[in-house]
Amino acid sequence: MSSFPTPHLEKLQATLSNDKLPASDKPRIQRALERYHDWIAKIDAVQGQTHHALEAAVGLLNEYRLFLDLEVIFDSDNDFLHRQKGQLKLDNSVIEEFLPRVVALSLGDQIREQALEVGPTTCFSAVYFASGLAAEQQGAGIEIRTKNQDFAISKPLYLRASHDSGFSNAAERETRVAYVVAECKTNLDKTMFQEACATAHDVKSAVVASRYYLLCEWLDMTPVSTAPTEIDEVIILRKAKRISSNVRKDYASAAGRRERREDYERHLTLYPFSPEMLERFIRHIASLMTHEAVVEEDVLAKGYF
Repeated sequence: MSSFPTPHLEKLQATLSNDKLPASDKPRIQRALERYHDWIAKIDAVQGQTHHALEAAVGLLNEYRLFLDLEVIFDSDNDFLHRQKGQLKLDNSVIEEFLPRVVALSLGDQIREQALEVGPTTCFSAVYFASGLAAEQQGAGIEIRTKNQDFAISKPLYLRASHDSGFSNAAERETRVAYVVAECKTNLDKTMFQEACATAHDVKSAVVASRYYLLCEWLDMTPVSTAPTEIDEVIILRKAKRISSNVRKDYASAAGRRERREDYERHLTLYPFSPEMLERFIRHIASLMTHEAVVEEDVLAKGYF
């Protein structure tokens, strides 16, 4: 792939131009922008479809996120960056920008062969017709409902509708159809999980062969089985639970963050993004991109298919 979406870069630029950003924090965001470009250049320099290449890319991800989480956000003498993390999406957008690159690193040949697009995008959710007997519309008033996805492997989709078999007075719509969808969460709690269950249902109602994965950095709920849901798998990228709320409350002030800095850094260092978990996600995608024809003799020999 020659180009990738840049959601994290856009969040950095939006934060820098945010009127509410304290003046003393602007150098932090400017420094983050410099490190961002260096980070992307290093990731793009990683070559090969091996486990070692994946480990190298994930190592670069961990270096950049540690810098962003600790030196840019946590160490600020103001509370704006820490308190507004959820709104600014500085941390969460990093994995959204990283995923397309690491998937392309491992599966670039297959992606190009199948003319797929990888990354955050807006995809088809449903189709409806805004017309009636007394209110005839061009192409039966065909309309497309879409949904933003944090990560998708998708293809363009062009729809044409008309009341005439020759497609006169037709209406045309353009969208994207997603075959793999992943929702990215920093902290996964019970409410988010329930919302993801509903999203997975919508995704698979729109495209019956699609797959839906829920990726999170930190687990913030008691694990439950995904079997009764339409989520294919929940992958915990750091293989760890979120820091407890009685500790996090001390992060609300700059003084509290300074006092807790060593513990916070230790937690981030002890539980980095796991190459194993990202490799698992990539293997799921790879298995979907390989089509094996069903051979009758093999089926009869095994007794199932």
